[in-house]
Amino acid sequence: MGKFEVYKNKSEEYRFRLKASNGQNILASEGYKTKASRDNGIESVRKNSQAEKRYTKGVSTSGKPYFNLTATNGQVIGKSEMYESESARDNGIQSVMKNAPDAEVVDS
Repeated sequence: MGKFEVYKNKSEEYRFRLKASNGQNILASEGYKTKASRDNGIESVRKNSQAEKRYTKGVSTSGKPYFNLTATNGQVIGKSEMYESESARDNGIQSVMKNAPDAEVVDS
């Protein structure tokens, strides 16, 4: 089972990472000013992760595939790592779809 790892960064922003059951990071959040906003972001990931149309696929300037997960309003709620191939990116999307709904929330 995956998990949402919550933490505060050096800039004192609240963030989360979604990790797969193997411990690999599969999605990272933006910074939030409050814990409540961060927690709302987690719930938005849980909800929106199940709709394929919420994923936008891209390729970085260095040629690495990645994806973003967006909310219904179009706001990015999570970003992936850079992948070595499009198939690896697509596997990352499937992993978010599988792990996000039931992932526990833990402090790092």
